[in-house]
Amino acid sequence: MTQVVNDRPIMKTIPQLQAMNILPGRAIRRLIADGKIGYIKVGNRKYINLSTFERYLSGERDDYSP
Repeated sequence: MTQVVNDRPIMKTIPQLQAMNILPGRAIRRLIADGKIGYIKVGNRKYINLSTFERYLSGERDDYSP
């Protein structure tokens, strides 16, 4: 189920995901570098779709190109 607010997906930065105590920031950055999870870059920040990230962690593997 896609988490949305006002018809938009919830996007989190790497530090925000790290604060949720799911994975350390270094592991999240490695997943991005390996193309395992997608992101949107705005300025110097990388935003990750929370639903996509949770789907990846649950075992549904999609490959994304950075």
